[in-house]
Amino acid sequence: MNSDDMRDAARRSLLAAVRGLMLALITMPFGIAFLVLTLVSLAFIPLGIGLLTTPLVLTGVRALADVRRRLAAEWCGVRIRAVYRPVPRGTNPWTRTFTMLGDPQTWRDVRWLPVDFTAGFVSALLPAVLLFYPVEGLMLPFGLWRAYTHGGETYWYAFVPVTGEATAIGAALLALVIARVALRIIPNLLTAHFRLARAVLDNSEGELVERVRVLTETRRDAVDTSAAELRRIERDLHDGAQARLVAMGMDLGTIEMLLDKDPEQARRLLAQARRNSVDALEELRDLVRGIHPPVLAERGLGDAVRALALRLPLPAEVAVELPGRADAPVESAAYFAVGEVLTNAAKHAGADRIWVDLHHTDGRLRITVTDNGRGGASVGTGSGLAGIEKRLGTFDGVLAVSSPVGGPTMVTMEIPCVLS
Repeated sequence: MNSDDMRDAARRSLLAAVRGLMLALITMPFGIAFLVLTLVSLAFIPLGIGLLTTPLVLTGVRALADVRRRLAAEWCGVRIRAVYRPVPRGTNPWTRTFTMLGDPQTWRDVRWLPVDFTAGFVSALLPAVLLFYPVEGLMLPFGLWRAYTHGGETYWYAFVPVTGEATAIGAALLALVIARVALRIIPNLLTAHFRLARAVLDNSEGELVERVRVLTETRRDAVDTSAAELRRIERDLHDGAQARLVAMGMDLGTIEMLLDKDPEQARRLLAQARRNSVDALEELRDLVRGIHPPVLAERGLGDAVRALALRLPLPAEVAVELPGRADAPVESAAYFAVGEVLTNAAKHAGADRIWVDLHHTDGRLRITVTDNGRGGASVGTGSGLAGIEKRLGTFDGVLAVSSPVGGPTMVTMEIPCVLS
């Protein structure tokens, strides 16, 4: 191991030791406190007090576990999965309490607390002990051992009895060996601490159950959306093109009767029938364009979004980095989702400029729409953004909205797909 490797190993070991020490100092008090509060709140449920305190305490336990999951991923790359059952908003304390208590992930969090402030405390503290113990051994030849011995007592450094300068030097040599070993294993010890947490907290089955639930909801939404779209098409055909075609058929029947009796009137009706045919054709084209725009089919998502931006009443910049094309259903969902976001921004955001970015990375189509409007947008029931979220959910896509009051608003959409 050269000097650069030694410095890198020392840096990583020192960082792991400091992080482990921080976890140990936080783990003990918070773990004990939340476990005691949980047990007390559960005991008070029959008295009614626990109905108010238990959700608050379990939310705190969940937050503590979430911090450990986040640190495990950021510090050591250990992924700890967690799937919580959603608690409906505005529910009464009884429903909220027993919804949380009926969640298996909640009980994983609670079981993790005693494990964390016992075995977890030791595994978090061990890297710091292994790092600082050799430092003590290296200080023994400088007289530190005398501070530990009074009245002829023998100080033991590991298995070396330190009674004088010679044995203190021997202990220092042992400390060098321990330090060399510690530099190699300390980062792994911190990883072991997080793996211990994963053994208790991880919920692979819950993730599968949640995945099935989400797919069931998105399938239902897709069926509802398709039915609503079919009803819209039927209504548009009945009220528009069909009515014009019926009128045109009646005009043609009248023209047949007037050809010999009143050619001038027949010509006027023929011109009217021609106009009705043009209008019906235009309405049919608009209807088809609403189902799948020709520019989308012919030139792809990038140019279709550029065409949308050109029709906006305010300036819009569109950046496209797509090396290929996605499947037609994915392109259609992305196109109409972008169109809805752009319409919302133009009508409600009070913006004077919009930026659209489309690119594909890591197997996901990522679309970002940003405006410099007043902000305050949110994904709520009945909002246009909620409809977009359902549309994207059909393809396992996600929607994220960042819209602080005062702006700017950034709407990010991601859809897993491959480009061809």
